[in-house]
Amino acid sequence: MKYQVKHVTQYDYSEPVTLSQNVARLRPREHDLQKCLSHQLTVTPNPRARAYWQDYFGNHTDYFALQQSHRELMVVAESVVEVFAPPAGDTSTSPSWEESRDELHASQDPATISAREFCFDSPHVAANSEVAEYALPSFNQRYSLFDCALNLAQRIHAEFEFYPGATTVDTPVAEVLQTRRGVCQDFAHLQIGCLRSLGLAARYVSGYLVTTPPPGMHRLQGADVSHAWLSVFIPGRGWVDFDPTNGIAPSGQHVTLAWGRDYDDIGPIRGVLVGGRCQMLRVSVDVIPIQPEV
Repeated sequence: MKYQVKHVTQYDYSEPVTLSQNVARLRPREHDLQKCLSHQLTVTPNPRARAYWQDYFGNHTDYFALQQSHRELMVVAESVVEVFAPPAGDTSTSPSWEESRDELHASQDPATISAREFCFDSPHVAANSEVAEYALPSFNQRYSLFDCALNLAQRIHAEFEFYPGATTVDTPVAEVLQTRRGVCQDFAHLQIGCLRSLGLAARYVSGYLVTTPPPGMHRLQGADVSHAWLSVFIPGRGWVDFDPTNGIAPSGQHVTLAWGRDYDDIGPIRGVLVGGRCQMLRVSVDVIPIQPEV
């Protein structure tokens, strides 16, 4: 399925900003199940300097600097992406999760070796006994890693409350586990912590979830939102996505922007500025399916 994505970020400042330097990760990635067909990043006021690179994790990174006085900054990312559903797999004959974990740490396959760095703690996710204990009921030794990870995502969806404002970017995973509420980035961090606590490799994924309005209702412009989920490395199969906010394994409705160890690696826009004093942030997102030509 093809989608047209428009992500608008606007900052309004109470006092003039005289210098602003920023990095944005708003260009969708390309991988086996996604192609980025076009992308344009428009910044207003027009930056004096711009640059582009791929970061350590291979994410598209745009840099821009404004050196003129301004009281408003608008960043508009427009993309067209094509997303494919993952092939259906029979997990009944797959190795158990314990066998997959052992293979992760023993294999000399380059992709598996590369995945091991996602077994360790990161700024927002620290492995500990509490999250491991929470995860264990999902990890029956007879089940494949895919089935165990999906069961864990379904439990988080069922047992935690989606509650905007209950947490911040810096809320520890242990606190989310205790309060049983949060938002998509909290649930992604929690499941990543559970998996790493069991010796597995998991990474944080940012992007968008395609939503549909209720029957008889029109799409509201700008009503879509950014989303977060995670990927688990399964030896012999590669990285597989899971969405604990919705308790599913994504199948073509998730548009990937970037991935890293946790949110700290892939914030959509980050910057430093001189001036501004107070700021107001407004974000709107539209993800619109492009119907194929008949």
